[in-house]
Amino acid sequence: MTTGAPHPPSPPSPPPRPSTILVVEDDAALRRVLERVLARQGYRVLAAASAETAYELLASEPADAVLLDVQLPTMSGLALYLALIHRHPNLAGRIAIMSGDAEADHVRTWLQHNPCTVLKKPFDLREIVEWAHELLDASDRQTENGA
Repeated sequence: MTTGAPHPPSPPSPPPRPSTILVVEDDAALRRVLERVLARQGYRVLAAASAETAYELLASEPADAVLLDVQLPTMSGLALYLALIHRHPNLAGRIAIMSGDAEADHVRTWLQHNPCTVLKKPFDLREIVEWAHELLDASDRQTENGA
């Protein structure tokens, strides 16, 4: 029989880190809407209006997923996709492209060689939320289960 003070309770474990989504969209109004919708779902959101800003941002702020517009001002979202995958291979399968012209020949040809999720504009915001939940929440459950 031991006598003495009871062991203090263990400190609570820190809350899980929210998944981070980088939104790359040059339309400021749409970018803000996407930021708000994803933040309300509990995600940490980084935002960039250009490919260059997105690339620089990812050098210092890791993201778990990227939502990427195809039509960006100085560099296409398709070229940025390839640059991101090259620099951050862990993003493979975690980038969705948004396009108003997903049926354009150059986009379809590109997708044949680089399959990824395509969210066609105009989209319902629920599509964005479903993409994020399916991708990130499923990954979180696998990580928690040791998979």
